Parts: sequence; structure tokens; C-alpha cells
Amino acid sequence: MIALILITPWHWAGFIVCVLVFLAFDLGVFHRQAHVVGFKEALAWTGVWFTLAMLFGLVIAPALVHDWQLKQTVEFITGYVIELSLSMDNVFVIAIIFAHFAIPDRHQHRVLFWGILGALIMRGLMIWLGVELIHRFEWLLIALGAFLVFSGLKMLFTREKESDPEKNIAVRLTRKFFPVSTEFDGQKFFTKLNGRQALTPLALVLVLVETTDLIFALDSIPAIFAVTRDAFIVFTSNVFAILGLRSLYFVLAGAIQYFRYLKIGLSIVLVFIGLKMVLLKYVSIPTALSLGVVVLIIAGSILLSVKATRRENV
Repeated sequence: MIALILITPWHWAGFIVCVLVFLAFDLGVFHRQAHVVGFKEALAWTGVWFTLAMLFGLVIAPALVHDWQLKQTVEFITGYVIELSLSMDNVFVIAIIFAHFAIPDRHQHRVLFWGILGALIMRGLMIWLGVELIHRFEWLLIALGAFLVFSGLKMLFTREKESDPEKNIAVRLTRKFFPVSTEFDGQKFFTKLNGRQALTPLALVLVLVETTDLIFALDSIPAIFAVTRDAFIVFTSNVFAILGLRSLYFVLAGAIQYFRYLKIGLSIVLVFIGLKMVLLKYVSIPTALSLGVVVLIIAGSILLSVKATRRENV
């Protein structure tokens, strides 16, 4: 409760303003002109966002927030790693969406940029609601833990079917209430169709990306409550993970075949975190240990994936 008292509205406002400035600088300077984001550029940006996240957790937040302790730093880093790990699955779904709608490579960054702004708002509301409910109803934490265990086991044992993005309810509702052009109009989300204002396929994909993030947030946000119930830590770690998601997409999208076991790793992570929440009153797992377990599971699944792919290519 100390952190909740010491973190003021000024900390929230300052953090949000800084994020908006970074995003405006990103779109207005580095990506003002649509271009294909190459692997090296994406890797560099991934490094930038990761470095900023670590600086925030290790230096900036402790300096700005009075009596910020090592416990909060470990919680932030653990939450960030969990959110970033669970975002990897979202990356592959976005790749399928882009491929289905044949989104030109040079316009993909714009869709992800505006998708992230929507994700920040949606996740912010979900985090606020989740923190308020958990503080009032302690049993809800156990219910969320059970939900994560169920989600993890379902992901682990259910063969994923190839879904048709066109059948998504958000896409169908959008097509029902708004005219949608079949042609792209550069990087615009709106165009003229028979003299009327209409959505471009780029806008339709943006709706689908937002919907996808909302679905994935139902798993990732409850997962971080296993680490902390401090709304500021939950929100900031989520934001940094989302900011890194765009560049992470361009790093991973071209190498999906190398990550065949990643979904299994993510499933195990969800089950582990869910069990930690369910058994919280009986077994106390230190946050630092949780961080190590999550990193070990994700790194192990990626390493096994890469080795399996290389074996097949020999």
C-alpha cells in the first residue's frame, strides 16, 4: 500500500505525457514517410524500447518516486517480461492478419502505431477496473488464476485451427455499419467510395488488430496481478511492453517458423502464473523467482524451436 500512497496523479500524468511525446516523435520524425521497416531498424528500436523500460524500472522511477524500493523494481521488470512474452503470440496473429489482407509492408507500421494508441486506452481501463475489483473482492484473484490455468491448458492441448479474419465479429459489424473500399488509398484510413466517405482496408485491419489485442489482454493483464496489484506498476509495465510490440513484430514476423514451440512455452507460463495466484494463500513464490522461471521457460522454448528448425534444414 505504500507505493499506492506515494505515487501521485503527477506521476501518472508525467508518465502518460512522456509516452505521448515519444509516440509523436516516432510517427512525426522517424516514420513520417511510409517505408518498409527492415530487420536491423526493427532490432534497433526493440533495443531502444527495452533499454527505456530497464532505465525506468532501475533508475527513473526510483528517482522520481519517494521511497521506491527494490521490491517495486523487481515487480516492474517481472511484469514487463511477462507482458512482453505473452505479446509474442499476438505478433504471430497480427502477421496472419496482415498477410490475409495483403497489407503492403510500408504501411504496416502505421497500423501498429495507431493500434497501440487504442491498446493503451483499452488496457488502461481494464487495469483500473481490475485493480479496483481485486482490492474489493480478494477472491477474484483466485478466480483469475483459475482462468489463466484453464487458458494455458486449453492453449497447450487444443490444436489451433486456421481462423478466417473475415469471420471476426468486429470485422462483420464494421462492414455492416460502414462502407469499406476494396482498394488501398496510400496509408489513409478513409477514402471516397461512390462520392461517400468510406473506410479503407487499412482501417478494417486496424479494427481487427485492436480486437485481437483486447482478446490477448484478457490473459496478459490478469497474469501481471500475480506479481503486483500496484496499478502504477501494472500500467507502466504494460505500456512499455506494448511500445516494444511494434518493433518486436518486425523482428519476429519474418521468422515465425523458428518459434514452433513458443506457444507451448507461453502455455506453461500461463499455467505457472495461474497456479501462483490460486495458491497464493498457501505457497508464496518470490517475485524474483517468478521472473527467473518465466525467462527460463520462454528462452527454453525459443532455443528448442531454433534447434529443431536447424536440424530439419541440415
